Amino acid sequence: MSGSVQVSQKEQQLQHRKEQHQKELRHHQRHQQQQQHHYESSSHLSAKSSVSKQSFSTSKTTTRRVKTTVKSEKKELEQVVKSLSPLPKRARRTYLATDLDKDVIGYVIPIFRANHEEVRGLMEAREDDVTEEGINYVAMRSLFVREAREAMEVRVEKKSRTTEIRESAERVQLSRTLDEWTEFRKKMNPDCLMHPPEMTTKPRGLTVWEGETIRLHCTVAGWPRPRIAWYKNNVLIDAKAHSEKYTVESTYNMHYLEIKNCDFLDTAAYRVSALNVKGEMSCVATVVVKRFHDEERETIVSQPRGFSSEHGVTFQTTILDKFNVAFGREGETVSIGCTIIVYPTVKNYKPDVVWYRNGVPLKASPWVHTQWAGQRATLTLTHLNKEDEGMYTMRVVTKSGYDTYSAYVFVNDADVEVEGVPVAPLDVRCHDVNKDYVVVTWKQPAVEGSSPILGYYVDRCEVGTQHWAQCNDTPVRYARFPVTGLVEGRSYVFRVTALNKAGVSRASRISETVVAMDPFDRARLLGPSAPWTGMIKFTEEDHTAGVVPGEPTEVEVTEATKSYVVLAWKPPVQRGHEGVMYYIEKCVSGSDTWQRVNTSMPVKSPRFALFDLCEGKSYRFRVRCCNSAGVGEASEATGDITVGDLLDLPSSPGMPVASRNTSTSMVVSWAASKDVKNLVGYYIDYSVVGTDVWIPCNNKPVKQTRFVCHALTSETTCVFRVKAVNAAGYSLSSTASLPELVRAAVSVPTAPTDVHLLEAHRDTMVVGWSEPTNNGGADVRGYFVDYRTVKGRVVSKWNELNLQALTTTSYKVENLKENVVYEFQVRAMNMAGVSDGSVPSVALKCNEWTLTVPGGPVGLHVLEIRDSSMVILWEPPLFDGRSPVNGYYLDFKEVSAGDEGWTAAHEETNESTFMKVSGLQAATSYVFRVRAQNLAGVGNPSEVLGPILAESRPGTKEIYVDVDDDGVISMVFECPEMSEGCEFVWSKNYQAITDTSRLTIVKEKGRSRAIFNNPSLEDLGIFSCVVTNMEGVSSSYQLTEEDLMRLLDISHDHKFPVIPFVNEMAMELQEKGRVRFWTQVEKFSKDCQVEYVFNDTILQQGDKYNMKFDKTTGIIEMFMDSLEVTDQGTFTFNLVDGKAKGATSLVLIGEEFTALQKKSQFERAEWLRKQGPHFVKYLDFTITSQCDVLLRCTVGNMKADTQIIWYKDSLSIGERDEAAKKLEKEGDVLTFNIGKWVIKQDTIEPPAEDASPLPPRPKISKNDVGIYEVYLRDDRGQDKSRFDMTNEGYHAVMNELFRVIANSSTQIQVTSTEHGIILSSDVTYYHEEQSINWLHKDAKITASERVKAGVTGEQLWLKINEPTEKDKGRYAVNLFDGKDGVKRMFELSGQAWEEAFEEFQKLKAAAIAERNRARVIGGLPDVVAIQEGKSLNLTGNVWGEPTPEVSWTKNERELVADKRYVLKFEHGKYASIAIDTVTRADSGKYALVVRNKYGTEAGQFTVSVYNPEEDETVEEEKK
Repeated sequence: MSGSVQVSQKEQQLQHRKEQHQKELRHHQRHQQQQQHHYESSSHLSAKSSVSKQSFSTSKTTTRRVKTTVKSEKKELEQVVKSLSPLPKRARRTYLATDLDKDVIGYVIPIFRANHEEVRGLMEAREDDVTEEGINYVAMRSLFVREAREAMEVRVEKKSRTTEIRESAERVQLSRTLDEWTEFRKKMNPDCLMHPPEMTTKPRGLTVWEGETIRLHCTVAGWPRPRIAWYKNNVLIDAKAHSEKYTVESTYNMHYLEIKNCDFLDTAAYRVSALNVKGEMSCVATVVVKRFHDEERETIVSQPRGFSSEHGVTFQTTILDKFNVAFGREGETVSIGCTIIVYPTVKNYKPDVVWYRNGVPLKASPWVHTQWAGQRATLTLTHLNKEDEGMYTMRVVTKSGYDTYSAYVFVNDADVEVEGVPVAPLDVRCHDVNKDYVVVTWKQPAVEGSSPILGYYVDRCEVGTQHWAQCNDTPVRYARFPVTGLVEGRSYVFRVTALNKAGVSRASRISETVVAMDPFDRARLLGPSAPWTGMIKFTEEDHTAGVVPGEPTEVEVTEATKSYVVLAWKPPVQRGHEGVMYYIEKCVSGSDTWQRVNTSMPVKSPRFALFDLCEGKSYRFRVRCCNSAGVGEASEATGDITVGDLLDLPSSPGMPVASRNTSTSMVVSWAASKDVKNLVGYYIDYSVVGTDVWIPCNNKPVKQTRFVCHALTSETTCVFRVKAVNAAGYSLSSTASLPELVRAAVSVPTAPTDVHLLEAHRDTMVVGWSEPTNNGGADVRGYFVDYRTVKGRVVSKWNELNLQALTTTSYKVENLKENVVYEFQVRAMNMAGVSDGSVPSVALKCNEWTLTVPGGPVGLHVLEIRDSSMVILWEPPLFDGRSPVNGYYLDFKEVSAGDEGWTAAHEETNESTFMKVSGLQAATSYVFRVRAQNLAGVGNPSEVLGPILAESRPGTKEIYVDVDDDGVISMVFECPEMSEGCEFVWSKNYQAITDTSRLTIVKEKGRSRAIFNNPSLEDLGIFSCVVTNMEGVSSSYQLTEEDLMRLLDISHDHKFPVIPFVNEMAMELQEKGRVRFWTQVEKFSKDCQVEYVFNDTILQQGDKYNMKFDKTTGIIEMFMDSLEVTDQGTFTFNLVDGKAKGATSLVLIGEEFTALQKKSQFERAEWLRKQGPHFVKYLDFTITSQCDVLLRCTVGNMKADTQIIWYKDSLSIGERDEAAKKLEKEGDVLTFNIGKWVIKQDTIEPPAEDASPLPPRPKISKNDVGIYEVYLRDDRGQDKSRFDMTNEGYHAVMNELFRVIANSSTQIQVTSTEHGIILSSDVTYYHEEQSINWLHKDAKITASERVKAGVTGEQLWLKINEPTEKDKGRYAVNLFDGKDGVKRMFELSGQAWEEAFEEFQKLKAAAIAERNRARVIGGLPDVVAIQEGKSLNLTGNVWGEPTPEVSWTKNERELVADKRYVLKFEHGKYASIAIDTVTRADSGKYALVVRNKYGTEAGQFTVSVYNPEEDETVEEEKK
């Protein structure tokens, strides 16, 4: 066979092999897409099977080859076989992550799914099998490598048809043999018996209440037997380390996880993982733990206690000093906390304290700080925002359980900067973060301001910068907005402001930082969430790189409003290794025209917000994918979407119902809004009846339909309303509730506690108990005791012991049977009813006690709690012992102190049953106990009272003593917040007052008065007053002998009073020199009488004296027309008003009388002067804003014939004088305008119209210096006024003028010219005597050729010629104003300097250009008339620097020099044209055109050629 035939056969064979290889590759790729390949760390099994398949494929290929002897083509065939071999060399996998531009952006981290110890244990269990399989693997590798090497040696030989058929049959037989051998290997391989874990029963999710115990269980199959691990939120659960919380059991294939005493922190995703050498399987179950959540009651939720096996004890937690409902304002700092006592104390163990807001655990942040030191747990909220409002819960978690305490924290809005604007929005959050897109949401504020909110603005700021950019040009009404245009990989924060007609609110608190990136990249960067399993997951390179991506799927509209529409879709399955971007297209419904929305830039995220759509129109949308390979097919179009709000405003809630809670709070409940979507919550407002002001109760919306409104004013009547809010806005406010009075609600008290035995006799037992923890808002009025007998485990029915309520916390039960076992229970009673029975006491046996000392005092209670003191009261013990009680000892200690911390409040015995303990520390809790003493000794202590917090009740008032006008002494105690059902109870020495003859009790509104009927030493003692049902509101007053004497003195003064004066007698001068003596009485009756006395002589009404007593004002007056010498002496007013008297005097003698007499005479003379024409204001000067100098005076009592004469330097100013025209009279004001310009008509001709105006006359000059006088005369008299405008007067006028000029100066302005920069300031007027100084950098500027200062008109200027960098800096002009001067400054630097200097350079360049521009400066006529046949010579003068280029044109066409046209340009100045023998054709418009780099100019002229003979012939023909 020829060589061409052989080559053809080889090409066919190579093409056949290539097609086979491509089919295998496609099959392999499909297999990879359907399942994930996991390769074990000991991957010899996979390698062994892979080599086997490859060698078998190679052997089949080898047998089909044609054998030839052409050795020259062997090398070429080897290269082809290597390229088609199924054993290619795979490049080492890189762990660098690159982007589309092949830039390294990160690392690909292998995901490990179990810990190393577990995998090591599994590997060791398989050690023997691994060793055996390793030997087999080496043998098989040698075999198949040899076969592969032989396959590479290609032999080409010629075969016949028979040989080919035989070899084909052999190949079929060999294939069968190999298949049988492979099946045998599989059966003999022990790995076929193994299989990965499989969960036949999966754990189920549970929802349970706190305190319950739950079990998660599953059933797992697999071989080898899988190892089971439990995870909580992907964190391995160590049951051995936390045996008190978790128990893990495995029985055969059943596996359990038990969670004991569930609490809120146990809410999590629990995952069970089963692992063996064949693989791993896991399943997740979610556990939700609900709380018994009563947000408004400040109670401790006690949970079941568990024994801590780790420490061998059961922990008991006590929470003291609990925080109350707190109030703060935005920007302030609030701290709340409690004292926590955990018993017993274990060394190196401290319980956990977790804080929650609205059930969500708080994390440390710049705004949240927690502290747990000593026994105090504190939460500090810095820079409060409305997001911080809510129910705060403190949870103390021990090994035995947990205790909680909750209270609400309210955050009020900060004061707005502009009245009427809304307050700031709140709770700004970011959702659906992608590469260039994020959705920002927020909550509307509670207060809209003076008008409804029109919309919101969203601002963004890139982290690391301070620049805030507004995201929306027009305000949006919805409380959510899609922000586009983010830069991938950058971090942003957002804030929101609200807008109404009054303005824009303050910005909200910024959102949390978000990074613009793909969610899948974010999940990868967050790291693996599953533990390592010992298996590595390989991801093949995407074979679709360079392929146009497919179409997106599930395109839908997620949001639609009037302002925008948001599209979302899923990326295509085939999108290539480089990633995809998207184009969005829209189409108006009813048409087939699709328009691309984002034509300039494709988006990277599978989200897009479309703006600028027409409201009410319907659209369809679709999306296309694109990458570097091209744009893919469009997705399926959405349905018709109408642009408009999809979310409606919520409906109005039902009418709220208000009910009483405490004295400053009300419980408000309402019916929820109907058919509301995406409810954000409710805002509650209240208004005091009688006002139209609505005040928000909460500044953060609440979702429940019940809310406690705090910070109300007690004893006020309020109404409430509620409005709902969602992203679309506010609903209409509900109907206002019925008016309700703010007052504490009264309820049945809780049951008493701690019923125990105090003493026992043969047939008598003394039982004691503790007061209820909550009295229900009213004082406990008494107790009822029940009993029952106990025999073994059999108990009888409860029987009542007392029919009348007990007032003490102990009771002596009599007529019992000795050696019988009894149980007791106690019920408390207040005005609302009787409580439930207490927990029964332990079984008590009635036996004889042989005690000689007294029992413990009973009935301990506390009154008058203050910051540093309180009063402890008790009752004598029920058992005195062998002798009567003769005294008591009171002990106290801080709650935190141990048993050794008891301190005696006194050293000697106290015989009374009360004692005031002083010297306590404020805000500290104490406990108290009392011991009784008799002759036998000191008995056992009483029950412990407390803990009691040493803290004064807000608004606490003390008893004060009052003495009225009649001298009656009384004690007063006030309680403004007193409500109905409360009473004042007075006592003396803390005992009920039985003798009513000493005191009279009078009850008034909000206060009680105890009046002493006859104060004496018998009344000495401690008087106290208690307000019932007011939680211990009480006070006391100790009346000592010293106090009694002081009060009796005050009472005497009130019984015999003195009339008080507002002021003592005074004197004043009036018109005509009249003298007025006067005083004013502070308090008097209508019967008050006045006696006027002068030197012990009673004065009477007459010509000289005029008396007056105005009883409406209490003013007493006496008038005298003048003072004479005989009037020296003492003037006295004596007053008598019933039993009250008073007197006031004034002494006028000596020099004081003389001065007063002269002043009276002067006032008389002044009055006489004013009877004729006179000056109301004397002549003085004033300077107007226009710097006119005026002399003015005001006259009064003028007539028509009153003469007004002006004088200057004793020379009168006549009507014909020039100065007379400066005089003006306007009403009663006379004016002399010194600076008025007067033109003498008889000597100066008026200026012509084209003449320049005359220069202005100075406002004032040296010629105006002199003494000016004005006289007023008529038949009633005359008056004179004088003004000296010389020396000091002239200087005063000039200084005032300078002041007005200086203050009229404008700020310095900058002007650039071709020569330099000019700084100028304009004034209203400039006077040459005024000092003007220019400063540069605070140094005075010296005039030079380059820098000059001057004045032009009313402009002060400083010229800087040819400015340089040295001229930069601060300039100032200082104008003298008579004192320190007025300074105007200008900073000539930075942008101001650059702009001025740039303008100077432009003007300078323009001036140079204008100066050196090419020009025709003369020599050419406008018209040249020349006779035909003559020669024309014209020369034009030319200027320009550089020398211009010269050309001549005729009828706008350039002339070229020839024999007829001689064009010359000489000396760079003279351009000439000569035309020899002109003809009529030479007529036309000529121009001399000069040109250089600064410009072009043409000197035009007209040449007219005429023929006299022809012209005459034409004229004759016309005739």
